[in-house]
Amino acid sequence: MRQTSFLLALLLGLASAAQDKAATPPLTRMLFVMDASNSMNAFWGNQPKINTARELLLNALKELEGQPDLELALRLYGHQTPIQPGKQDCDDTRLEVPFSGNSIPAMKSTLQSVRCLGTTPIARSLERAAGDFPPLDPKDTRKVRNVIILITDGIEACDEDPCAVSRALQAKGITLKPFVIGVGLDDTQKYALQCVGNYFDASTPELFEHVLKVVVTQALNSTTAQISLMTADGRPTETDVPVTLYDQRTGKVIEHLMHTMNDRGIPDTLRIDPIYTYRVVAHTVPPSMRNDVVVKPGVHTVIAVDAGTGLLHIKSGNGPSDGTMVQAIVRRSGEGGTLIAQEVGSTQRLRTGTYDLEVLTLPRLMIPDVRIDQSKTTEIAVPRSGVLNILPSTPGPGAIFAKKDGQLEWVADLDPNAVRSQYRLLPGTYEVIYRSRSARRTELSLKKDVTIESGRSSTINF
Repeated sequence: MRQTSFLLALLLGLASAAQDKAATPPLTRMLFVMDASNSMNAFWGNQPKINTARELLLNALKELEGQPDLELALRLYGHQTPIQPGKQDCDDTRLEVPFSGNSIPAMKSTLQSVRCLGTTPIARSLERAAGDFPPLDPKDTRKVRNVIILITDGIEACDEDPCAVSRALQAKGITLKPFVIGVGLDDTQKYALQCVGNYFDASTPELFEHVLKVVVTQALNSTTAQISLMTADGRPTETDVPVTLYDQRTGKVIEHLMHTMNDRGIPDTLRIDPIYTYRVVAHTVPPSMRNDVVVKPGVHTVIAVDAGTGLLHIKSGNGPSDGTMVQAIVRRSGEGGTLIAQEVGSTQRLRTGTYDLEVLTLPRLMIPDVRIDQSKTTEIAVPRSGVLNILPSTPGPGAIFAKKDGQLEWVADLDPNAVRSQYRLLPGTYEVIYRSRSARRTELSLKKDVTIESGRSSTINF
């Protein structure tokens, strides 16, 4: 009894630990990359842009104080070297406040004392930002979300490509797709920055305050969604299918899960990150996909994917199978690509639609226009093969032909070195041609007809 109680307690403890680990929230590391170039001295409303941006960012930081599982850092650019005629410092970017859970006081002090002097090296700032995110402690089992929030009133000034740098950071898994807040930009400048990340336009000081709140909310929070796999008649009842959510921009796998219906018979709710634009793939045969899926923070999103399926059962006709494994290649009607090789005697779940089958019997059996309907089983019967034994007096070359409508259709070559051969053939009429290896004249070729019946053996002697 004591041993049983101990094992039960141990199992419950392990389950509780696993549950606690699964419930552990991610660590979000948020790096503000802020424009402190000379152009931020320009008036925006009734005061310089830097004053407005500083005030609103300081207000946002107040709301982040004490936030668990959050580390902040601040990188400035354009604040160290004044612009000189014909000369600009494209290395004018520096991490002023490194990441920590208590970085807000230092960020406030830095922002209050910053002077806007130089140029706008956005690409180099993003590139250097890759080193601002410290490696995670190996003992820390939390997931990490590295987020960059770029605040700028201008475009790249140093003939470099911030879009390429951003793509590289995302592809390497260093950061998530950056947020970009454009401060009073014209249309051309907005377009140039949209490829850097999730672009938000702050054309007025009032809009900047709203945009900053939206961005911080999205950077911090995951949200809820459900994936509805829709039948051909529009019901969200398909399930038990693996589903992958990709970052559509980079192709990185964000979530990989088995679709599940909850106890109420509806698609289960999951938490996903609203930062990404998703490509959702339900791994039906063929796959069911939906692109450009966006979820809104704090709003439950239903992601509907057309994924209606039925069943294809391929059975062996004319009695039980003889145990030989035969496969059928399944293709979409009119398409050349193979979807799956399905064994005769098995059942496969397929998307609704029309398919062509190529059964790998001898000879190959083509079955076109097989219709799969929603939630129904389509049965296809493949005739049971018969056996042909070929016994030549001496080895030699030869071949088997099917006789169809007065024509001969090649089926298989004989093994020229074999003294006995056996072939499993579909029911039908065949002609076998053979010539002894020692025979040196064409007229010594021998031909024999044979009829093959399902489940029966026939023998040809030469």
